[in-house]
Amino acid sequence: MKRTDLYLKPEDEMEFMPIIPLNEEDSESPDESSIPTDLPLLPLRNTVLFPGVVLPITVGRDRSIKAVNDAYKTDKLVGVVAQKDSTIEDPSINDLENTGTAAKIIKLIKMPDGGTTIIIQGKKRFSINTITAEDPYFRASIQLLEEEKINIEDDQHFAATVSSIKDLAGQIILLSPNMPSEASVILKNIENPSFLIHFVSSNVNSDLKEKQELLEINDIKIRAEKLMHILNRELQFAELKNQLTTKTKTELDKQQKEYFLQQQLKSIKEELGGDTNERQIREMIKKSESKKWPDAAKEMFLKGIEKLERMHVSTPDYSVVYNHLELMLELPWDEGTTDSYDLPKAKKILDRDHYGMNKIKERLLEYLAVLKLKGDMKSPILCFVGPPGIGKTSLGRSIASALNRKYVRLSLGGLRDESEIRGHRKTYIGAMPGRILQSIRKIKSSNPVIILDEIDKVGNDFRGDPSSALLEVLDPEQNHTFYDNYLELEYDLSKVLFIATANDIQHIQPALRDRLEIIDLNGYAVEEKIQIAKRHLLPKQKEMHGLKNVNFKISDAVLEKIIEEYTRESGVRELDRQLASIMRSQAREYALKNKLKPTLTAKDVEKILGKPRYSNELYKIANMPGVAVGLAWTYVGGDILFIETTQSDGKGELRLTGNLGNVMKESASTAFTYLQANAKKYGIDPEVFQKKNIHVHVPEGATPKDGPSAGITMMTAIASALTGRKVKPYLAMTGEITLRGQVLPVGGIKEKILAAKRAGMKEVILCWQNEKDVQEINSDFIKGIRFHYVKTMQQVLDLSLT
Repeated sequence: MKRTDLYLKPEDEMEFMPIIPLNEEDSESPDESSIPTDLPLLPLRNTVLFPGVVLPITVGRDRSIKAVNDAYKTDKLVGVVAQKDSTIEDPSINDLENTGTAAKIIKLIKMPDGGTTIIIQGKKRFSINTITAEDPYFRASIQLLEEEKINIEDDQHFAATVSSIKDLAGQIILLSPNMPSEASVILKNIENPSFLIHFVSSNVNSDLKEKQELLEINDIKIRAEKLMHILNRELQFAELKNQLTTKTKTELDKQQKEYFLQQQLKSIKEELGGDTNERQIREMIKKSESKKWPDAAKEMFLKGIEKLERMHVSTPDYSVVYNHLELMLELPWDEGTTDSYDLPKAKKILDRDHYGMNKIKERLLEYLAVLKLKGDMKSPILCFVGPPGIGKTSLGRSIASALNRKYVRLSLGGLRDESEIRGHRKTYIGAMPGRILQSIRKIKSSNPVIILDEIDKVGNDFRGDPSSALLEVLDPEQNHTFYDNYLELEYDLSKVLFIATANDIQHIQPALRDRLEIIDLNGYAVEEKIQIAKRHLLPKQKEMHGLKNVNFKISDAVLEKIIEEYTRESGVRELDRQLASIMRSQAREYALKNKLKPTLTAKDVEKILGKPRYSNELYKIANMPGVAVGLAWTYVGGDILFIETTQSDGKGELRLTGNLGNVMKESASTAFTYLQANAKKYGIDPEVFQKKNIHVHVPEGATPKDGPSAGITMMTAIASALTGRKVKPYLAMTGEITLRGQVLPVGGIKEKILAAKRAGMKEVILCWQNEKDVQEINSDFIKGIRFHYVKTMQQVLDLSLT
């Protein structure tokens, strides 16, 4: 609905509340004879005049002024029609609507600026028949349109429609803040239904086209229903507008309240000694003054401080910027521990913590010597590769202690998200720096020893490939400019000594493997395990079980029995568990009797741990022809395996069982083909290969087996079965074969030799090229084993078959 006060505007901006006539009946029921059939036309731009409604009009166009003046001098009647397009300044007859309202000029006022204002009242609707004149203004022959007389008391439906119109209009007035309350009073006092419809139609906030459609409807009932639809729409719009206004006002009130409270809080904090946030910022600036950081970091920090000072603490970005600046302050940019260059002391620490491992100790002492002479050098990227339980991870702590550096361990096993290394973008919710920077931040040193544990077990998925992210970290040529996504700055990692550990180097990405300095850690010999148990494991377990001050001894012979008969491993974890079982039993004994036997015997061990789990007797039994003993390498160390061969009637087929891999099957086929080609040379009847089937089996079928190192063992087993000659007892062998009968070298020699030693083997056949690997093993650990170095299969069979 429009405003109810009367005000005057130019014709092209008219928006008003029509005046109520004093006599509603007279306004809507003029004498038809008093309205001539030929009238001057007054075009209106922005409104439609309805019968009975009074409008103030400011007339500005020359044509319209002349038509109004001429009409005012005669019968004061004009035909008011609406323009189809309100933007046209000088309309033609085609630009005018065909239906209009005959109106009477009640008052004509000459304005000081030369304009003319008239007050007109609508009398009767008409339609234009013909235009009778166009100059000096439009005149037209008209036909008056009759209004249907309806008795509201007889038509209940129409009465309900009129009542609804009055109610809807009243609600719209209440919801419209620009409408005075008097408008609803005026509305209630209108009793004539026809005039009510015209009055509301004139005031409804609708476009010109809809109002013209209302005027053109002859049936008053249809006009009332259409008006009711328009009012319903306007009411919904007014309600929505009111809701939005109320919501906005509420939000503004809330913001004003929060601002007021914040100002009060600020005043209180100032009285108590300053704003907390300002104090925090001042403290951060003070801390930054003592930092030795690169120019880029300093510039970013100052920009962050400026941004923080402009932000309110309640904004979401405040905590993001604050946390980022806090990380920058807490990172040790150029702060680290001072390395200890005392080589004898470093060697003593390494020997104290770990027995053996001479190769690694020598490498670290070399690094320390260069560091002492040069004063600064890029840290090497070491990778310890070996079976589980041999002390790879704990060695890292000893190295940190020997160098007087801080120690950090990062477990990479199962890591799948690349952002764990490089960090997240700081704009994300819950964003964090990568684990490398987190660790450096925590220990506050830029030159720690960082152990990257289980680097061979890094995974990858849709979130990225962490091993690819490690390429930058573990490259001495790149890691001085390591980029973390959260920090958004380059950070120098070149002073960090990275030590990776792995069980199987084959599972490390080739590009990453190329950046690592691989140091192989082999399993321990029995003699080494005895020393480790005496020096480290027993004292630790005694202390853990409350027996530190209780005197009892375990002899070397008993320790050897525990190692050989209750464990089968390269490391010492299982040995540690067995010693823990013994200590628990001793602790219970001491708690009950308050005393212990001074020396633990082999019988006591069997009583506590039960019957021996492993035995070497199996390898000492004289086997039937066709059985040979091979040596195998596994990720947990070396092991012994039997190769069993038998022949049966058939068509010369070779059958292989025992869960063998492709490479091992090919070795068996190569051995079979070589013997078939050289049957006479080795005293084998060639007819055997046509009439007998050869079956090769490797026991422990549930365990997958693969690799070429069982080649000479398979050859020996097949030759033994076909010739009927037994393989020598206490003999083990390993090596790859070719179709020419050559023996090739294989890997994992130390683990295999130690496995042969544990199993009680007395002779071992190896390729001549593996002699250098045997020489690296401490001679004390392989006492009692005789080594045969061979080049051809002829030598193997001569040595192995009785």
